[in-house]
Amino acid sequence: QVQLGESGGGLVQAGDSLRLSCAASGRTFSNYAMGWFRQAPGKEREFVAGITRGSSSTRYSDSVKGRFTISRDNTKNTLYLQMNSLKPEDTAKYHCAATTAIGIPTTSSRYNYWGQGTQVTVSS
Repeated sequence: QVQLGESGGGLVQAGDSLRLSCAASGRTFSNYAMGWFRQAPGKEREFVAGITRGSSSTRYSDSVKGRFTISRDNTKNTLYLQMNSLKPEDTAKYHCAATTAIGIPTTSSRYNYWGQGTQVTVSS
């Protein structure tokens, strides 16, 4: 089992940047592909970005492509999400998740472990 804990959320203005972190403990972090998901009030949880075990491949939703960058440091057991040019529609609770699946799944049911989430609020 792996435990995940997110940090770095906050209240920012449109156009600002934030970097989210997800610290992992427990099982070997590099054994898992990782993803970021977000959920706004009244909406379903949606895939934001994912990265393979060795960082060889990444995947983004169309809504964040070109603005967000996912990365990981397996020596620090940490996943990151650099968010630039933030928009009010990016407002949501952001969760990191770990999966034993091959590739980078975009459906939340394919992920085995989840963090509690960190809130990102972008004002206009």
